[in-house]
Amino acid sequence: MRYPNGSRKRTANTSTSPPSSKKDYSNRGMTLEEDINAANMYYVARNLASVHKKPTPVQIVNVDYPKRSAAVIKEAYFKQASTTDYNGVYKGYHVDFEAKETRNKTSFPLSNIHEHQVTHMEQVTNHCGLSFIIIRFSPLEETYLLESKYVLDFWKSKEKGGRKSIPHAFIKENGYHIPFHFQARVDYLKALDKVLAKLEEDEHV
Repeated sequence: MRYPNGSRKRTANTSTSPPSSKKDYSNRGMTLEEDINAANMYYVARNLASVHKKPTPVQIVNVDYPKRSAAVIKEAYFKQASTTDYNGVYKGYHVDFEAKETRNKTSFPLSNIHEHQVTHMEQVTNHCGLSFIIIRFSPLEETYLLESKYVLDFWKSKEKGGRKSIPHAFIKENGYHIPFHFQARVDYLKALDKVLAKLEEDEHV
């Protein structure tokens, strides 16, 4: 697939796992996207939340019809750059987030996200939506929820000549660890509950 300007869509690396010396390999081979999709299905089935992956608008320009009952897309383009991966509703809040995996053990490269995605995160945050990024450090088998406000801070610092990545130590300290769960593989709602609890606490200060 290509964007309208002819450039190919780049997919970013990432990864997950609890910070425990004892590894749980029951989730081996699953991508972060597959795990989140499974979690979302679990949430919807139990009426816990309504969150779905956003479809990316595609313009088909060349189709091959080998036979009347089948069609093969030979060429297609993304109509526009996508925003974030998922959105929906949870406890009356608009939820909007990006999911990324990285093979890096010490930091999350900001090159894994794009400027238009950062702009979208900022817009959602400005309108009191719950915007965040789910980051998986594949080699460490660790997954975290990091609020977009931190991503925005690092992005603005990068534009001023600052570092081009978010340290793993910072994410571990300021984000919310998401342990593997058998039914909801990436049970991010529990982490989101902690974000909401902090928001309510700040409102009463």
